[in-house]
Amino acid sequence: MTDAFALLSEPRRPWLDADALKARFLPLSATVHPDRVHSASEAERVSANTRYAELNAAYNTLREPRDRLLHLLELEAGGKPKDVQRIPPGTMDLFVEVGQTCRDTDEFLKQKSASDSPMVKLRLMQEGLDWLDRLQALQGRVNAKRDELAAELRQLNGVWEAAPAIGTAERVSALPLERLEQVYRAMSYVARWTEQVQERVVQLAL
Repeated sequence: MTDAFALLSEPRRPWLDADALKARFLPLSATVHPDRVHSASEAERVSANTRYAELNAAYNTLREPRDRLLHLLELEAGGKPKDVQRIPPGTMDLFVEVGQTCRDTDEFLKQKSASDSPMVKLRLMQEGLDWLDRLQALQGRVNAKRDELAAELRQLNGVWEAAPAIGTAERVSALPLERLEQVYRAMSYVARWTEQVQERVVQLAL
């Protein structure tokens, strides 16, 4: 497996600053950008294009927190997390709230699409604004959970920085991989909830 951290000369750690990562990626990729090697030999172009694709893939993996955590878990634990559908600790209330709110919103949208009466449509328009407020408030709580997880990842950086060297037998036991997997699963749910909520916000705006 290609180590995206090593490819971009980044130390392995759960949290990365997006701007700093981009600042590191741009000069690395610029040297092998297709526009810079178009007059080179075919072998050099193939090599540069391969390198450019690898750097782009590494950058895209590390800039997204969920993808970065999955990659980090695969590197450190030697495989993908199991049972990713299991609800992580500290997210059950949001899991229930998002599910119920989305079902209730879908029911309202069904009523709205089935209505032909101008008076009913007017009433439903006002109700739609109320649903929009509820969804936006729910998105605020989802965002708060995302920020909470990001703060925890920042704290976990210290553990990774102090861990034994990569490749040593002591490294895996020194890293809180179980907790990192829980944060990864929580991040995955946060991303899914955001998609679900925003999809209904768009439908209400139509």
